Amino acid sequence: MSILYVLIPLALVLLGVAVWAFFWAVGSGQFDDLDTPAVRVIMDDDTKPDENDQP
Repeated sequence: MSILYVLIPLALVLLGVAVWAFFWAVGSGQFDDLDTPAVRVIMDDDTKPDENDQP
């Protein structure tokens, strides 16, 4: 029973850190553009490779 006196404050501290990390990520722009990275994978690259890049 006495372990609850340690675990409950520890859980609240960890919750506070997680909430702070989420708001820091939102404030620093981590979630501004969620569509472009997913679409960038399937976009064609229209540039031709350099002749010097060939093995």
